[in-house]
Amino acid sequence: MSAVFLGVRHHSPACARLVERTIAQLRPVQVLVEGPSEMNGRLDELLLGHELPVAVFSHYRDEQRAATSWAPLCDYSPEWVALRAGRAAGAEVRFIDLPAWHPAFAERANRYADAEARYEEATERLCRHFAVDSSDALWDRLFEVEPDDGLAERLDAYFALVRGDAEADAGDRARESYMAAWVRAAVDAAGDRPVLVVTGGFHQPALRALTGPGERGGAAGNDADEWERGADGWPRVPAPPDAATAGSFLVPYSFRQLDAFTGYQSGMPSPGYYQRVWEAGPEAAADGLLRAVVERLRGRKFPVSTAGLIAARSLAQGLTTLRGHPRPARIDVLDGLAGALITDDLDHPLPWTGRGTLTAGAHPVVVEMVAACGGDRIGRLHPGTPAPPLVHDVAARLAGLALDGGPQATYRLDLTDATDLERSRVLHRLRVLGIPGQVRTAGPTHGVDPEFTERWESRPVVGREAALVEAGAYGATLAEAAAVALTGRTRDAAREADRLAGALFDAVLCGMDGFSDQLLGELASRVRESSMPGPLGEVLATALGLWRHDRVFGMARGPLLGTVIDGATERLLWLLEGARGSSGVDFSRLRAVVAVRDAVLHAPELLSVTRETAAGIARRIADDPEAPVELRGAAFGLHRSLGQASGAAGDPAEAVRTVARAGTDALGDWLAGLFALARDEVTGAVGDDGDGAGGGESLIDVLDGLVCALPDDAFLSGLPALRQAFTFFPPRERDRIAARLLERRGVRGSSRSLLRTTADPLLIGRARALEESVSRLLARYELEATP
Repeated sequence: MSAVFLGVRHHSPACARLVERTIAQLRPVQVLVEGPSEMNGRLDELLLGHELPVAVFSHYRDEQRAATSWAPLCDYSPEWVALRAGRAAGAEVRFIDLPAWHPAFAERANRYADAEARYEEATERLCRHFAVDSSDALWDRLFEVEPDDGLAERLDAYFALVRGDAEADAGDRARESYMAAWVRAAVDAAGDRPVLVVTGGFHQPALRALTGPGERGGAAGNDADEWERGADGWPRVPAPPDAATAGSFLVPYSFRQLDAFTGYQSGMPSPGYYQRVWEAGPEAAADGLLRAVVERLRGRKFPVSTAGLIAARSLAQGLTTLRGHPRPARIDVLDGLAGALITDDLDHPLPWTGRGTLTAGAHPVVVEMVAACGGDRIGRLHPGTPAPPLVHDVAARLAGLALDGGPQATYRLDLTDATDLERSRVLHRLRVLGIPGQVRTAGPTHGVDPEFTERWESRPVVGREAALVEAGAYGATLAEAAAVALTGRTRDAAREADRLAGALFDAVLCGMDGFSDQLLGELASRVRESSMPGPLGEVLATALGLWRHDRVFGMARGPLLGTVIDGATERLLWLLEGARGSSGVDFSRLRAVVAVRDAVLHAPELLSVTRETAAGIARRIADDPEAPVELRGAAFGLHRSLGQASGAAGDPAEAVRTVARAGTDALGDWLAGLFALARDEVTGAVGDDGDGAGGGESLIDVLDGLVCALPDDAFLSGLPALRQAFTFFPPRERDRIAARLLERRGVRGSSRSLLRTTADPLLIGRARALEESVSRLLARYELEATP
């Protein structure tokens, strides 16, 4: 007897009922299900008695790639019903799809992701024909609300139409070839007894073609017989490469994760609604949804009258009849509720008219309707379910360090105490792995933060168990898993350079013993590839601060950070010399120049770049007319900071006069760069004896003269840039500058009178410009007031 194929939509109550009826009527000897074949030896574990939804979580990692995927199952998943009902009927049940680590899943995080994008044209034609807005509404119209009679035939016709001549990608072709090999092996073993094959509808036409009479080869050049059979007659399950790490475990899942409105890629949206359809039918689901939405709205103090509820019910019934639905569909109920309860104009289309996540700013009634449809069910694994080694290691570590105090515990840790430091490292390792439950509310935020205590709070969360199982993909112990996760973050940060500094400090917080060489080697490699001076400067500042000042985490003067500091300094000098003009001040780039200065001055023994070489590069940048203005000022300051200022070439007063010829905006930007790097060097004598760093005349005296000579229009135009430059001075130094300006004018009084105004100086400047403009306009038309 040949195989019986059931093409299904994942997480469809109608398809689940069809699978259950077919097994009861057909009594197959074999039930083959689309699913991870590496779990065939563990089906007893899958059928232990979990509270669904659950998922098979699979992971893979080698030197080239890392991948994770999920195969979710809920009560009304056809695959789950096939497993459960097949076992109950005495059939042999097997998964027949490739393992999740296989390259066929390289770009797929969800095994059961719909292939609708590949047959979008066919579904659009059907949507137009049946006058519906989305593929979900089309599915409900054709299958979920229609009688079960003839369902299998309608599904066959539907999937044959939407698959049509669509070209499967290489991954799907490999999967279909492998599944076909399982089907033929089952038919060979079954003899005259029936075999039932339950797969996604997209694959059903191809599997029929691959396993039909006389078909021993695959489509598009894929030979189904390439899959070697084992001694038991079944296709072998491909094993991962020897150097790779791979595995599969069960994890709890939730309706929120299954819901298309939160980004799920497959199957039916609104899992809470379809759970009611599965349990009680469309009519009861419609009534339940109406009640749930009204209860949620009233619970959030949104007024819903009894009349409004009656109107929503009546409108839903009317839409059901108008649309020719034999039973209410989800969209009938939602449209009825929206029509009765929403009286405002909507800024966005109703979300159930398409697929995708709920948009920001959605109407509160719409938000509650979507939430009521989604449901809040969370799966729970049977206590006997095996877990990866990491779960047990974490439990032992938390217990051994007295960190298992429950969901309301609070921990205050003294980082100078060895035991508390180890407790901090364990909590940080959980944090970088994304394990919820503990939140740090206080503690050091960077490598030279003088804070030596941390405060952590335990909070009740949902999903901690699943997160721990999923984190087991990184390693068997907490230290190993955190190291692998941080190394992966560092590798990915080559594309997001602003994450490198955070990854470095996280590694320090986690304790770098045992994995620092690998992580720092990866970090050193990434800094030499970075093309963004600002984020690279953060890495250098973080590494240098730890190397110079750390007394808590054991990194001070250690050799581990040397390669990072050297590589970042050399790379930054190269990037800065190649930078070209841009408007405004790039503060992150200025901080990068500061980091270079500090590295050259305070860690010369770590660098392959000499002080003289760095000064020469700074001199070239300062003299380059195509370099950004603020970078030229910073390079001038760097040159002086390195002790290379001599003669006219190092005179800030003369440099200021030269830059001022380009305009006050350019002057302000140049000064911002200068003050970021060498504020003390160029203004250190200001307010003492008037003999500033420029020789006989201080820089402040020069600036005062230049600003006083500006026309009003030029002064007002350049005022924002000039004010921005002087923000680099702390209050005490600004006070000294103000005193110097009063002294130059022979004015007695407090310097604070120049520093404190009754309003924002920029606002005062704009008001002054407006007054002068009005005065000129009045003068033009001889409308001035008579004295």
